[in-house]
Amino acid sequence: MPLQKNDFIEIEFTARTADGEVFDSNIKDDLKKANLNIEAKPAIFSLGEEMFLKGVDDFLLGKELGKYTIELSPENAFGNRDSKLIQLIPMKIFREQKLNPIPGMMFNFDGRVAKVLSASGGRVIADFNNPIAGKSVVYAVNVLRKLDDENEKVKSLMDFLFRRTFDFEIKDKEIIIKAENAFVKFLELFKDKFKEILDLEMSVVEVEKKETENSKETSDKEGISG
Repeated sequence: MPLQKNDFIEIEFTARTADGEVFDSNIKDDLKKANLNIEAKPAIFSLGEEMFLKGVDDFLLGKELGKYTIELSPENAFGNRDSKLIQLIPMKIFREQKLNPIPGMMFNFDGRVAKVLSASGGRVIADFNNPIAGKSVVYAVNVLRKLDDENEKVKSLMDFLFRRTFDFEIKDKEIIIKAENAFVKFLELFKDKFKEILDLEMSVVEVEKKETENSKETSDKEGISG
């Protein structure tokens, strides 16, 4: 049966620029060959919800399980380069963080990743364009399966939206999420998303922190880091 919007699928993929450079994958051997420090883990997402690169997402709608080679222009991949995203940054900002900017190095500026183009005369020129911007890309994709288990779908959506999972239970057409007080209002902002993607009405029940200790958490780094 052709894949449809809101279907949850699992894929294996390797992404290359048109000249063959691997820049992303979830296949261990391909990551190792490309010397990429990326964890090889399952890629599960809901079609038509831009949980994966939109060009790939759009291509897979209406397709069957199996292998595909997807060629994308810059406009359908990571966009064209924007000269406005090449910016001048005072050297003192780096020195305050005890960092030495060298051309080619990548830094995180409060959640925005940039590549140092030059560093001299008390100033640094940094490029905030996506490193793949302006390049045509090729995705080798193997659609392994369509998910049927509702719990697995929920966990995948939580991981995408929250970068962690919360305890939950599904009753008929309702999902009840258990979370400590600090997360309740935040989770309630996504009621419409759970309804749209999973057709589940969401409610959040406040619990003591000890009941969610096993929840998986990741936190974003703040400030400038090399």
